[in-house]
Amino acid sequence: MSIQEEIGRRRTFAIISHPDAGKTTLTEKLLLFGGQIQVAGAVKSNKIKKTATSDWMEIEKQRGISVTTSVMEFDYEGYKINILDTPGHQDFAEDTFRTLTAVDSVIIVVDSAKGVETQTRKLMAVCRMRNTPVIVYVNKMDREGRDPFELLDELESELQISVRPLSWPIDQGARFKGVYNIYEQKLDLFTPNKQKVTEKVEVDINSDELDRNIGEDLAFKLRSDLELVEGVYPEFDVQDYLDAKVAPVFFGSALNNFGVQELLDCFVKIAPSPRPVQAVERVVNPEDSKFTGFIFKITANIDPNHRSCVAFCKICSGKFVRNTPYRHIRLGKDMRFSSPTQFMAQRKSTIEEAYPGDIIGLPDTGNFKIGDTLTEGELLHFKGLPSFSPEMFKYIENADPMKTKQLAKGIDQLMGEGVAQLFVNQHNGRKLIGTVGQLQFEVIQYRLENEYNAKCRWEPVNLYKACWIEGDDPAELENFKKRKYQYMAKDIEGRDVFLADSNYVLQMAQNDFKGIRFHFTSEF
Repeated sequence: MSIQEEIGRRRTFAIISHPDAGKTTLTEKLLLFGGQIQVAGAVKSNKIKKTATSDWMEIEKQRGISVTTSVMEFDYEGYKINILDTPGHQDFAEDTFRTLTAVDSVIIVVDSAKGVETQTRKLMAVCRMRNTPVIVYVNKMDREGRDPFELLDELESELQISVRPLSWPIDQGARFKGVYNIYEQKLDLFTPNKQKVTEKVEVDINSDELDRNIGEDLAFKLRSDLELVEGVYPEFDVQDYLDAKVAPVFFGSALNNFGVQELLDCFVKIAPSPRPVQAVERVVNPEDSKFTGFIFKITANIDPNHRSCVAFCKICSGKFVRNTPYRHIRLGKDMRFSSPTQFMAQRKSTIEEAYPGDIIGLPDTGNFKIGDTLTEGELLHFKGLPSFSPEMFKYIENADPMKTKQLAKGIDQLMGEGVAQLFVNQHNGRKLIGTVGQLQFEVIQYRLENEYNAKCRWEPVNLYKACWIEGDDPAELENFKKRKYQYMAKDIEGRDVFLADSNYVLQMAQNDFKGIRFHFTSEF
């Protein structure tokens, strides 16, 4: 198969949503159709000791939530699909924002009863900023929820994008009978089954058979609903979807395996194959003959038996070949990778080659940072992988002096993952951890203890915001650092960070030192 054909059959996308909308369950069902798993794990059920395939960390299994993005790939009808299942919880939003830089399209999961929620709005804003094509999956139709037309209006106003339903629900809740697949013009009747795939029934919308299958009243309602859909929404145009102007909408119940195949069948046909990526120096096209890729995520301890990190690399152009030397741009040295891997959550297999759109795992012994570029020698830098200014801070202290080394290694690796940010206070040399949410502190403490055998304790500190500072006048910068000595810190890159303890203090500093620039993301 030529490189063009390989690129053409790849689909790399992220599944995003507010917590509990059913994102991980949808990922599971997509894997079920891809033949990667035979039985889907009941994510929340403790009676069946199975957990979701994409939630592999101990803490995820216990809490029933995703705290890190997992990558899974499978083949489906000639297409090669790479799914990134992201955390929905806002405390891990930064991981999700970074993941969105590595995908070509997005599926947003919306709960039919709750509609659009805060986290969904934030993530959609990132998609809009990057012009990423979006498909919406309205989940949990087997529960009582909102009117489908009302939901479509809310999607348009809240997500600021035109929508076009490509399937339509027949009632909902306990009376849910199935969906009519507008895209393929088929009727799919609902048989609740969490483990297996339900059968389709082909019925002409105007035939008596429809009345026999779902009853006269529902058949009448379905016909008038579809008439309204055709009247209100313009005909679906694939190009508008690819240009991120229109979001196709599907209805179903991921838990009961319903409406998922319709989504997948349509998705593989219309979703974009790998797209050009903007680097600082030039636009990188997938068809370029030379290999380029960037690191968008680092995960420690995917395999608990080996204390190793894996760097996730998104391939942007050319072909990646095992054991070939590639240039690590930031370090300025060539590196070979003898065991690059592809993933099914934490089950991984070594690969010989990979193509644009693929996400591969590279063993990392501390060489990589998020945002690093690999090429065949060309000087390239990919942008768009910022760290955001944290809003919660705590001092991290060693709770077991015998385990100082383990704690240092654990902090080092977990901070390298980008789960939180480490600052060293210049005034007292204490280590300060900054996060965007409380839950991250619990995850860090849990992982230090369980993965590194190190105990830590948190000490409160009253801070408002951390911001990176720079200035063109070295004397003014020095003066600022002297005046604010108690509130100065360094990040892992050794850059100057100002720790403001209130909004007032921050505003005063900005007024008093006009020549100093205050940045709230690490990319400047």
